[in-house]
Order: sequence, then structure tokens, then C-alpha cells
Amino acid sequence: MNWENKDKDPWGGKNNAGDFDDLLKKFASVMGAKKEGSSNGSNSSGGGFNMSSGRMFLYAFFAFTIVYASQCIYQLDASERAVILRLGKFHEEQTEGLNFRLAGIDDRYIENVSLTRRYTQTNSMLTKDENIVDVTVSAQYRIANLKDFVLNVKDPEGSLRNAIESALRHVVGDNTLDQTLTVGRENIAFEVQNRLQAYLDLYETGLLVQQVNIEKTDPPVAVKDAFDDVVAAREDKERLQNEAERYALTIVPEARGQAQARIRNAEGYKLEVVANAEGETERFSQLLEEYSKAPEVTRDRLYLDALQSVLTNSTKIMVDVEGGNNLLYLPLDKIMEENKKQDRNNLRRADDE
Repeated sequence: MNWENKDKDPWGGKNNAGDFDDLLKKFASVMGAKKEGSSNGSNSSGGGFNMSSGRMFLYAFFAFTIVYASQCIYQLDASERAVILRLGKFHEEQTEGLNFRLAGIDDRYIENVSLTRRYTQTNSMLTKDENIVDVTVSAQYRIANLKDFVLNVKDPEGSLRNAIESALRHVVGDNTLDQTLTVGRENIAFEVQNRLQAYLDLYETGLLVQQVNIEKTDPPVAVKDAFDDVVAAREDKERLQNEAERYALTIVPEARGQAQARIRNAEGYKLEVVANAEGETERFSQLLEEYSKAPEVTRDRLYLDALQSVLTNSTKIMVDVEGGNNLLYLPLDKIMEENKKQDRNNLRRADDE
């Protein structure tokens, strides 16, 4: 299709292709890039050179703007924080998401504030009782205030190391060697954590101590064998004490049971003796009553009962020889014992045969 006017576009407007070149000329003249002879419109080669230079400069400016903008815009994760220093002074603290800074003007410090960090060190300490002990301590901490962490202290983690050593020396110096090596380690760790946090807050380091642990406490190497002997002796002492306590737990209830049994036997014997005494008293009262009625008969009966009781329990018999002054002694107990021995011997012979 042929157009009647080639200077017009299909929609009836003018073709303003030359306006962009005019814009470049004006921009070049403003920036000082316009050269002599550009005012002479008849010099087409000089005008073309100026328009080409201006277009290249504008492209370079746009590219520089894009690159600079990419350096100014950045993103922070949820666990990250950034401190912006503008011309060396604190400007703002930025949180997660897209953030902006002036590249080349602002200094940016990015840290992970949710990360738990760990530091461990071993030092030789002097205890309260003037003994030397090697203590290994570990501290877990994180950044609680990024502004203080960046601005207030030149080396926050170096300050942490010095503060741990200072707090540990102070606390160990208030405890004896035995407490440091054995039962006092938890209390030492707790006191070190409190003192360490106080130091860090005083220095405004922006660090938060989450936990302090006493990993290991050992005597110096030169005297370690002697301390091992002391520890072994202490363990033997505890073992023997435990055995003695177990024995006491066994023997004491048994002794208490025997004591209760003897008490009950004694009470039974007491009741038996009292009952027998009361029975004898009652019998004597009845006997007295009978004696008052017939004294001679009662005396004879008592005499005969006494002889019967004595002779029944006796194994010896005395026989009066008629017509003489001698008494015949019959040792029935010996005779019976001899008969028993003969019976046992006869049984043995029968078994052997």
C-alpha cells in the first residue's frame, strides 16, 4: 500500500524519528559533550558524529544506573540483620526482606542474629586453697543487639574471650580444689555465666550468653598421678561407706527384731512367773486352811510328798544293811548308762556282721 504522505505514519501522525536525535544533541550540549561546529547544520558528518557520541553516552549512563541500582538493593533472610553506616555514622538497622543502601556511601554489616555460636578455652587457674587446676570452659552465645555488636566494641568476640577468662578466674578463686574437681562444677558454671553476662553488658558488646559449661577440670600434669591416687582413695572411701550403710540397713532391722523377740519372751516369762506365784500362793492358802483343821495329818502328808519328790528325781539309792552300821550305795545312773553303752555296742556289731 502506497501512502500519500511518507512523512506521516499509518495512523495519521507525524514521524518524529528526528526528535530523539534532537534530544541527544540537547543532552550532549548540557553535559558538555557538544563540540565546535555542531551549530553548522550543513556539516552533516560532524552532526552525525555528535549524535552517535551522545547516544553511546546515554546508553552507558543507563547501564551504569542499572548496575549501581543492583548494588544498592539487596535482600536479608529472616535470621539476618544489617546495620547501615552512612559516611561512618549509624544510619539505621534493617531487617528481613528487600532493603536499600547507597553503594559507595553506606557501609553495610550483615550478621545472623539467630545463630548460636560456641567458644571453648582451657586455662590454668588458682583455687581458694592455693592449688592449680586446668579448667576447660565452653560458652554458647548469640548476637542480641547488632548495633552494639558493630559500633561499641572493636572486637566483640575478643572481648568475650577476655571476659570468660576473667570471670572464670574470679569464680574458681572463690572455690577449693575439691569443689572445682568434683561437686562444685555446676555452681561454678552458673556463677561464671552470670558474671560473664554482667561484663558483656558493661562493655555493651551486644552479645547474649545462653549457656556456660565446665567441660573438664584436671590437676596439672606434674601432679596428676598424685591426684589420681587421691581420687581413687576417695572412691574407695565412698564404696566402703556404702557397704557399711548397706550392712547397717541389714543388721539393724535384724537386731531390732531380736530385741522385740526377747522383749516378748521376757513378757511371757513374767506372766508365767506371776501366774506360778499366784498359783503357789493359792495352793499355800488352801494348804494352810487344811493344816488348821488337821495339823498332824497335814504334816505327815507334806513330809511324804517331799520325800517322794526328792527320791523320784534321784538316781542314787542308799540301802540300810540289816544288823550292821554300813549303808549300801547303788549308783543306778551309772548302771543305766553302762547298759545303754552295751546296747549300742551290740547294735554296731550286728550292723558290721
